[in-house]
Amino acid sequence: MLGDFRPIRRLGAALALLLAVTLTGAPEARTKKAARKPSNTLKQISDEARVTIIQHAQVWTPTTVSEMDLRLGPQGEGAFQPNAAVSCDYVEEKLDGSSPKFDCRLDDGSVVKVKYGLGGEVQGEVLSTRLLWALGFGADRMYPAVVTCRGCSVDPWNKRRSVAETHVFERAVIERKAAGRAIETKKTKGWAWPELEFVDRTLGGAPIEQRDALKLLAVFIQHSDSKPEQQRLACLGRHDEVDEEGNRAGLCAKPFMLLNDVGQTFGKANLYNRDNVSAANFEGWSKTKVFENGEACVGNISLSGTGTLDHPKISEAGRAFLTGLMTQLTDGQLHDLFEVARVELRSRKPGSGEAPASIDEWVAAFKNKRDEIANRRCGA
Repeated sequence: MLGDFRPIRRLGAALALLLAVTLTGAPEARTKKAARKPSNTLKQISDEARVTIIQHAQVWTPTTVSEMDLRLGPQGEGAFQPNAAVSCDYVEEKLDGSSPKFDCRLDDGSVVKVKYGLGGEVQGEVLSTRLLWALGFGADRMYPAVVTCRGCSVDPWNKRRSVAETHVFERAVIERKAAGRAIETKKTKGWAWPELEFVDRTLGGAPIEQRDALKLLAVFIQHSDSKPEQQRLACLGRHDEVDEEGNRAGLCAKPFMLLNDVGQTFGKANLYNRDNVSAANFEGWSKTKVFENGEACVGNISLSGTGTLDHPKISEAGRAFLTGLMTQLTDGQLHDLFEVARVELRSRKPGSGEAPASIDEWVAAFKNKRDEIANRRCGA
């Protein structure tokens, strides 16, 4: 069902899609211990309330871009140093998605998600979440680490049970959720990219330059797997109390639309979200233009089979807004970004056996693509 989403050209088509997302969202995988996260999700929001919340949503908060530490990443409670040695105990949970991952309980009792393995999502998650964070857009916090898991099999994604073994995962990232509580209806999780059209500046929602900048940034990183579950609608402020029937009829004071899963990035978007193509693929990403050929500013990203982002049209205001942010990034910051993501562990053309691209090559490719955005003009 999710694969049927298509970008909208007119408001009428967009409304039809919004209702389709709201009323027919695909069922999500349930964990065996779902009760451990009851306070992080508002699931009693009505379909109508969700639409209103989106109208009022923000997508960006100001940052001092040139001062953001892309090596350390977001700091504060739960942060890890780059490549920290972390020990934890395997937690048997039913997890969704297709990338290798497992839940693990830290010594402080908190449970985190660990992604691991030779696939490109380990690098893609760090690259995209830190770039989004530095520029002021929302994403979860991802920390590269060396994880020692007590109770893990050598491949806990495919052998999902606790065993009397301990294994070390040197290529791993630990996920910490971004602030806020996820807003979901009984049937809908996340948001589809065309729903950005319903954010209304006159109602206090994000202006078009910020929304289009986010679209263009998603094109820049080649956000291949853009199904609704990969984006999250979050409440950063207060919400009304539960009524006598257990429903939340009230609205969130500070709704925010952020990106939830961005592992399939820094490659080339493709129909099947193939890891070797869409995740940390230097050869594919460096050769993919940001804009389609032609005078109109149409983002060059193909719709994947699960995706909702397909060749978005970008306004001049959106292009200029993103340019203003990205040009603040220094060469040192870009070097830190690619170094901390450990891109030199990934072949420049995954699956080919070719040597990895150097950090300097990644930085040069980033700057070339940034220049393409800066030098473009998108009309009035």
